[in-house]
Amino acid sequence: MTIKEIFNTMDYGPATESKAEALAWLAAHDNLVGHFINGKWTTKRDDFATSNPATGAKLAGVTKGTATDIAAAVAAARKAQPAWARSGHKRARMLYAIARLMQKHARLLAVMETLDNGKPIRESRDIDVPLAIRHFYHHAGFAQLMKDELPDREALGVCGQIIPWNFPLLMLAWKIAPALAMGNTVVLKPAEYTPLTAMVFADICTQAGVPAGVVNIVMGDGETGAALVDAAVDKIAFTGSTEVGRKIREATAGSGKALSLELGGKSPYIVFDDADLDSAVEGLVDAIWFNQGQVCCAGSRLLVQEGIADRFYAKLKSRMDDLRIGDPLDKCIDIGAIVDPVQLAQITAMVSANTEGETYQTKAPKGCFYPPTLITGLSLASHLMQEEIFGPVLVATTFRTPTEAVEIANNSRYGLAASVWSENINLALDIAPKLAAGIIWINGTNMMDAAAGFGGVRESGFGREGGWEGLAGYTKPKGATKALKPVPAFTTPDGTAADSLDRTAKLYIGGKQARPDGGYSKPVYNPRGKLLGHVSVANRKDLRNAVEAMNVARGWAKTTGHLRAQILYYIAENLSVRADELAKRIKDLTGKSGTDEVESTIRALFTFAAWADKYDGRIHDVPIRGVALAMHEPVGNLAVFCEDVSPLLGLVMPMAAGISMGNRVTLVASEPFPLMAAELYQILETSDLPGGVVNILTGEHADLAGHAASHHDIDAVWSFSAADISATIEKASASNLKRTWVNHGRAIDPTARDYLAAATEVKNIWIPYGE
Repeated sequence: MTIKEIFNTMDYGPATESKAEALAWLAAHDNLVGHFINGKWTTKRDDFATSNPATGAKLAGVTKGTATDIAAAVAAARKAQPAWARSGHKRARMLYAIARLMQKHARLLAVMETLDNGKPIRESRDIDVPLAIRHFYHHAGFAQLMKDELPDREALGVCGQIIPWNFPLLMLAWKIAPALAMGNTVVLKPAEYTPLTAMVFADICTQAGVPAGVVNIVMGDGETGAALVDAAVDKIAFTGSTEVGRKIREATAGSGKALSLELGGKSPYIVFDDADLDSAVEGLVDAIWFNQGQVCCAGSRLLVQEGIADRFYAKLKSRMDDLRIGDPLDKCIDIGAIVDPVQLAQITAMVSANTEGETYQTKAPKGCFYPPTLITGLSLASHLMQEEIFGPVLVATTFRTPTEAVEIANNSRYGLAASVWSENINLALDIAPKLAAGIIWINGTNMMDAAAGFGGVRESGFGREGGWEGLAGYTKPKGATKALKPVPAFTTPDGTAADSLDRTAKLYIGGKQARPDGGYSKPVYNPRGKLLGHVSVANRKDLRNAVEAMNVARGWAKTTGHLRAQILYYIAENLSVRADELAKRIKDLTGKSGTDEVESTIRALFTFAAWADKYDGRIHDVPIRGVALAMHEPVGNLAVFCEDVSPLLGLVMPMAAGISMGNRVTLVASEPFPLMAAELYQILETSDLPGGVVNILTGEHADLAGHAASHHDIDAVWSFSAADISATIEKASASNLKRTWVNHGRAIDPTARDYLAAATEVKNIWIPYGE
């Protein structure tokens, strides 16, 4: 194109970034990608190819990691971890050195990312690489501060990390930086399609002087990832599809490994009729066509208020027509190549199978490209409206009222992100907390920073990446734990009943005493074999009834912390009145003095009453003209399997923590000493607690654990039980990827803050401001 033609047409001319240096770097490494284990490259093989998605040309051969390679990497990481964890200042200096070297090699990283992934060079250069560097700078500070700010926490040990192909370098930084900052060592497996920037990063670690074994990178495919999941690591951190995340949850169940999952999404992009429509259109371009729509938090579901829908669609289609698609190395390109023909085929098949609505598509070059696509008029139950497409495809529908917008937005099994567009900040801030998502952007999209946590709820996974909240997943309480032994229930000397009088304690469901569905009960004896009474034996239908009661009590989440505190204080007051009676009851049940336990129970109620209106979120210091508000929200419906030894405190501690934060709780009482449940619900009945907020079941923990963990209306399951149910809970929780907090048969002693963290989700709401 000549200069005259450019001025006549005002078309963009090509401005192609050179790939020569990146190809030379690969050539210097024999065009082979190998494993980086214990500070050295292993023997490289050409087991499979990584190719340039835009051209199909082979970039390098890739060595496929085996279980033996994974074991060697884990062993190196295990050996290096104690020394690495010793000095926060040394870790800070090393993370800083990595950040500086990444800046030095920023252009190489950007070009390599674009060659390998197919994303436009402008995105790699201006977004991915700077944000990856930012994570190492930011977490260098966390390493420096850990000793003072997290004095009761320590590193987990060795972390296995599996990252996806859509943001290869950025996801590497999100995983490695916090893990190293907290004193862990890592074994990371990049995606099969995109291993090249991880290889460059390993070279940077060598230049920075990172000690051997601290960072290990093993290349490979799904089989290599499965071997890492099965390896002797202390944590698995995974970013990828919900389907694979579910398999990892099942594979790690009962292993004691910490787990964080950042999974798929179907994020709503809500445009109200008072929004700045031109800005909303530009935001939507970034929300769905950034990185070819291959983004877990992509704003892939457009919800437009009915009165402006036609006008908004017209503006959007006009903007779509101007999007430039082609060579990702061209700085004038908006949309690059799909990562692999396999992914292109999947996108094409999903759209081709759709028979609903109206489809509008622009054009795309031949090859591994897919045109920007808008599909309007879909029903809420449409496959494309519910399932993640992971491509440049936007589906749209309309709404009439704010209430309807929230209902449609939450009509998904996912809960990763959402965008709200309105010039009425009151409306926007009213809508944001109502959306089931871990991150909300107001009048913006895709705003992310190392200082603010990123992660979702529901089937978008659990755990956070970044910020103070992200560090929790890479630390554990200091100190060793002891193995728990189940406490056997007392019986008569010959195993027969000593009293035929029927004194059966009922279940407590929906604020009322309820008979068990199965009609069964079991006797409870004191240490001398005297019958103290009977307790009902709950089954899965009783659990179902408790869940229905918790659902009816959802309004509890909207009450103020002040009100929740008042009720907790009132429970403590009523319990104090019966302190002597309860202490005697504990002694009758256990044979041990109950005075201290009753006092500890009252203290626990006061503690969580105090926290009810004081467990504040944060305002993150993010590099925008605006703020990112980290709000604590209740998890929802909790099921808790209580500890054996302390029949009253074991009931009240998790109950108080859960309801103080606005959750509804179903408690499964101590197996050997279940009669304390009857004492507690008598107190709750006289303490102004709304029905359904707390429900109490008695019965066998092993019989109820799987049902609780697989119930889709239970949002989290905690277990402090001595029964062997941790693996059951974790495996069954994969059905809807609910959060779990289990003891793996160890005696744990959580702090109040541990309880509060387990009882809340962190929602980050980004609010830009200024003219």
